[in-house]
Amino acid sequence: MAQRNRRGGRRKKSGAAGFLLGILFVMAVLAGGAAWLILTPYGPDSETFVNIPPGSSVSAIGRRLESAGIVRSRFAFDLLRWVHRATLEAGMYRFDHPEPVTVVYARIARGDVFTKTLIVPEGANVFDIAARAEQAGFCSRQQFLDAAVSQSALISGLDPDAASLEGYLFPDTYRFSPTVTAAQIVAAMVRRFRQVAAQLGLSENVHQIVTLASLVERETAVDADRPLVASVFENRLAKGMPLRTDPSVIYGLELKGQWRGTIYESDLSRDTPYNTYLHAGLPPGPVANAGIASLRAAMDPAKTNYLYFVAAGLDAQGQSRFASTLDEHNRNVEIYRKAQKKAGGR
Repeated sequence: MAQRNRRGGRRKKSGAAGFLLGILFVMAVLAGGAAWLILTPYGPDSETFVNIPPGSSVSAIGRRLESAGIVRSRFAFDLLRWVHRATLEAGMYRFDHPEPVTVVYARIARGDVFTKTLIVPEGANVFDIAARAEQAGFCSRQQFLDAAVSQSALISGLDPDAASLEGYLFPDTYRFSPTVTAAQIVAAMVRRFRQVAAQLGLSENVHQIVTLASLVERETAVDADRPLVASVFENRLAKGMPLRTDPSVIYGLELKGQWRGTIYESDLSRDTPYNTYLHAGLPPGPVANAGIASLRAAMDPAKTNYLYFVAAGLDAQGQSRFASTLDEHNRNVEIYRKAQKKAGGR
């Protein structure tokens, strides 16, 4: 009897061991399968975009990735989220080759979103920027122009009289999601302007300073000349003399859709509010978007007696020429013309 009990005990132990081995085998198979799902590269061979809206749940993100063919299984993505507990970032993501789901997860966790670049050079006006935004594929030219007017309240704290965001779309290199709107683009540029304004301490007479800076920016690309050009405008304003600056005339023509790409003598007599040959004082508002150097120059012009200048950009020798009298200015103009003629002869 005792012998039979011992044999039964051995059978029970053998059965328990087999069950345990079965569980270990299943676990090994599951672990191997999970490792295969997670570590084996999978994904598209051509460019594929996936947009993850703000507030998306992990399961929703996994479904989007699986549906787009980025991951083999959304459950593998869910498993990584359960392990790592990272915050996943919304945005547009670009995939163009197979990757392990661990790499896909890491990219979304660090917010490695796909962006396109919009370069706004110093001196670009709203029409120039609108054309660049359209060329980059962000929005149409008209959508950008409309946003620059409809969103003018963005700058009302600094310039309550601003009719548009002209002058406050700070020149810089911007990177945006392909899904960005025109309103979001101009908002980003205004934020950058506010940062620069705070850096420079620009908080008073903002409309006048930004308008003056825009003229300086369009008249010269030489940093050393900017405070001198600003001094010419300041001195003429103090004497009640017309500024007679072509960039302002051109801007008035652009607003009316009459700009022909080249300024003609007849354009100087076209009566727009921006024609500084016909109207004394500053134009109604900025004519371009100035960089830091021009803003500084407008805030602190050089102390001179200059009333005239021939800008470096118009001089074949690349030299600006300043004068305090009309006779001196006429001589500078003659020097400029001879240099131009000589340059053309070569």
